Amino acid sequence: MKIRLLLTFVALLFCGIGFAQQPKTISGTIVGADGMPLPGAEVKVIGKNIFDITDFDGNFVLEGVVEGDTFRVTFLGFKPQELPVVGANDYQITLEEDAAALDEVVVVGYGTQRKADLTGSIVTIESEEIEKTPTSNVMQSLQGKVAGVQITSVGSPGNSPNVRVRGLGTYTSGTNVLYVVDGALYDNIDFLSTKDIKSINVLKDASSSAIYGVRAANGVIIVETKSGRINQKPQFEYDGYTGVQRAQDVVKMANAEQFTTMVYESGSQADIQFVLNAMQRFGRSRVNPNVPDVNTDWYDEILREGLIQSHSIGVSGGGDNVTYSVGANYFAQEGILDMKNEYERFNIRSKMDVDITDRFKTSVNMVFSNATQFQPDNAAWFNAYFAVPILPVIDPLNTAASPVRYANAQLLGYRNTQNPLPITKFNEDRLKIRKLLATMDFQYEIIEDKLDIKTTYSHNFSALEERYVNLPYTLGNNYEVQSSIKRENNSFSNQYWDNVLTYKDQIGDHRFTAMVGTSFRDEAVNELEVTGERIRGIGLESSWYLDFADPESFNNNVKEIGKRYYGMSYFGRVSYSFMDRYLLYGTFRADGSSKFTLDPWGYFPSVGLGWVISEENFMDNVGVIDFLKLRAAWGKLGNDNVAASAGSNTIDVVSAPFGDNPRTGIVSTSVFSNNTWEVIEELNFGVDLEVLENRLSLTADYYIRDTENAILPVYIPIVDQSIERNSGVIRNQGLEFSGNYFGNIGEDFEFSIGANFTTLKNEATQIEDDRGYIDSGSAEFRQRTIEGGPLFGFYGYERVGVYQNQAQIDADPIAVSNNLVPGDLIYRDQNNDGMITDEDRVVLGSFLPDFTYGGNIAMNYKALDFSMSFYGQAGNKILNRRRGEIIFTNDTNMDADLANNRWHGEGTSNIYPSAAGMRKAWNQRLSDFWVEDGEFFRIQTIQLGYTVEQEDLPWMRVYVTAERPFSFFDYNGFTPEVPDGVDRQTYPVPSIYTVGINVKF
Repeated sequence: MKIRLLLTFVALLFCGIGFAQQPKTISGTIVGADGMPLPGAEVKVIGKNIFDITDFDGNFVLEGVVEGDTFRVTFLGFKPQELPVVGANDYQITLEEDAAALDEVVVVGYGTQRKADLTGSIVTIESEEIEKTPTSNVMQSLQGKVAGVQITSVGSPGNSPNVRVRGLGTYTSGTNVLYVVDGALYDNIDFLSTKDIKSINVLKDASSSAIYGVRAANGVIIVETKSGRINQKPQFEYDGYTGVQRAQDVVKMANAEQFTTMVYESGSQADIQFVLNAMQRFGRSRVNPNVPDVNTDWYDEILREGLIQSHSIGVSGGGDNVTYSVGANYFAQEGILDMKNEYERFNIRSKMDVDITDRFKTSVNMVFSNATQFQPDNAAWFNAYFAVPILPVIDPLNTAASPVRYANAQLLGYRNTQNPLPITKFNEDRLKIRKLLATMDFQYEIIEDKLDIKTTYSHNFSALEERYVNLPYTLGNNYEVQSSIKRENNSFSNQYWDNVLTYKDQIGDHRFTAMVGTSFRDEAVNELEVTGERIRGIGLESSWYLDFADPESFNNNVKEIGKRYYGMSYFGRVSYSFMDRYLLYGTFRADGSSKFTLDPWGYFPSVGLGWVISEENFMDNVGVIDFLKLRAAWGKLGNDNVAASAGSNTIDVVSAPFGDNPRTGIVSTSVFSNNTWEVIEELNFGVDLEVLENRLSLTADYYIRDTENAILPVYIPIVDQSIERNSGVIRNQGLEFSGNYFGNIGEDFEFSIGANFTTLKNEATQIEDDRGYIDSGSAEFRQRTIEGGPLFGFYGYERVGVYQNQAQIDADPIAVSNNLVPGDLIYRDQNNDGMITDEDRVVLGSFLPDFTYGGNIAMNYKALDFSMSFYGQAGNKILNRRRGEIIFTNDTNMDADLANNRWHGEGTSNIYPSAAGMRKAWNQRLSDFWVEDGEFFRIQTIQLGYTVEQEDLPWMRVYVTAERPFSFFDYNGFTPEVPDGVDRQTYPVPSIYTVGINVKF
């Protein structure tokens, strides 16, 4: 009986134990001290493979736990917390901030550094800001967001924006910034989607950039792509948008009546006859019988709305030893020029990190990009500006035109055909761009948490296949275009191998990192170009190959170029912090380049100092200041992005008398140069301030950036030509300021405000040329670089006004001596010699802005979010070359601004000349009549989004975006954003309106 009772008791005990150990599911919410949820926190049961990642509301679920288990909660910037599984199934967990862990880590050259320890000028942009811009190129999304970085928009699909960091520091060499993507070096990042990006760090000063050496002369932009996390369940994400592009600020051209009026005012009998010819051919207007019955708006004829779309899908996650991120993106964009003008790109990206052992890890990153770009024929913009409005698109009477009866202005007597439609319909320029980019590294921790070595190999291979096809057509009047095809096959192979040894340690209040490394680069280019004409079967695209061209047309039309450069570099860096107050940062790099034969090696040091004043004891009672740091940095870096050699050997035959007999001989002159490094030397002073419980952050920098040994085209009088030599100094200097404020009103409303501005003064401080200046541009549209002036300054006459009456003419000796009449321009006599000569020309301005600024506003209310950004610039000039082309041909149209504001009687205008004056050489001189202000203000981006979060649905956000919806400027063109300041046929930058959705599950 006792035994039976004992067995019964044991059985019940085991049953009870079994019951107590039954698996169950627990859930909970993780928040910070302010009660805000912490998405992305890791919750893991210790000793078991049970884990979860909190969602966007901080919620987590753990399945299969039993009482007695312990789970650990970790989140960056907060102290980890361990909790036992007890009887409760729901947990409300509040994490405590970890002051030491809150130090933001910034990616710098060949490593990372605490943001608080930075002594240089570095700016970080997170993915949330980057993804707001619908664009094919990631850099477009940074416009107006980074002080000191000027990004000039482009409108043509697939083209990359122009990026300048702290001005223009080189004259003849490349100006591309260096892009570092997950440690690999690139000249362009058009292969990346905005959805691929985790963050972008802009290294602006020489001290920060110097570690990258020769490639960093124009600034460095470090891109970190998205990756998975250890013990993260697979997370799938889709983001897509579609929308429409529209031309904004379309230039208004003179209509038929305005044009006819100006023709009669010009007094040109030939042009008047052309108008009469149009009336005879096309009839007279019923509204005004003195005007032809044609009123063509040529811009309206060549413009269209263009579609834009993007679709990205990705998955990321990780296990105990592996993290991964894989994604694909499809992007398509139609141009607003109504022709075969579009861009299509498909990308596949993968990123994997593997911890082979506790100390040995590796990572592999790969990107494959396949893009097709149909380039526009920008001559269409040029022709549309000049085409007379009294010409129709189609002329039924032009029976000689084929295959379409397009109108030809020559049939009215004009010199050129003018009609831009044939250009858009009979040209097709296709580029196929394929890129394979691979990076692989191995990292071994020699001493745990202290000493490691890392080797990285990256290969950037690009193949560019270009096909330019001109289809045959005729426009009558013996105007015929033959078929032709040009094929270009170009390949680019850039290989890099880096080895870096890093030691970091902390001894008491001393924290330091030391790094040494080597870098080898191998850059190869091969370019093949062949042109053929008279294609057989041109109507079929299957015939658009060189085999179908006339073999004889290949003569002298085959070119092939091959280039290869090598570089070897040795570098080192030391960063030191004492008591988190006193900071020291130093680098040294020795660069060797195969481009320089006499002296292939350059040596470039840098040093930075910082003082964190807020850590001093005397700041303990200053409650309003949370963080205050002063920074100073100096550095040098070299630029080898120049021609390997330059010059020529000239032999001239000359005759000279010797005695009574003439003799013939030769004179040989060598103008070769052996160039060496351009050296950028920069001094930077900065201050970082955070107040109001870190809600308001302010940053200011002042810099002086000199390009020494600048390579300039020096004029050699004896051979009457220029040769590129190290012969000058270029200076850029300015002030940068940025501020951001984050706040909230109650629990449901959050907001942030940010602003930045930049000043820039660009000048050539030294030019080693006997003339004291360097000319560029054409003789009619001269640009001149002089000592003390900006690079490529517009050089011409300063306009004072317009002669209004004959009495004013008679009172001015200059007007009398030049036979001027009312309606002609008045120029300033700069040297007061009573004449207007070349000596009266001055620098009229630069295409580089004196001042740029940007800002943003963001608000979140419950599930609704709103953001808006703006951008602007001032002080830059634009040469309106379209207007200026009248000096080459007078029988063209002009814009409505000129037509409406021309001088046509005393008091009508003191700015523009008369219609007759526009045709006179006196008024056609380059002056500030042609050089206009490029100042503008733009609402850059407006986005409104709504987030849907329900238990039965995946996280979802829908949004609408307006990109560049409003622009305000006075320049008489489509856009004041002209990369080099010369607007002859600039592609308009459109407004973009999209709707999109983002889903995560």
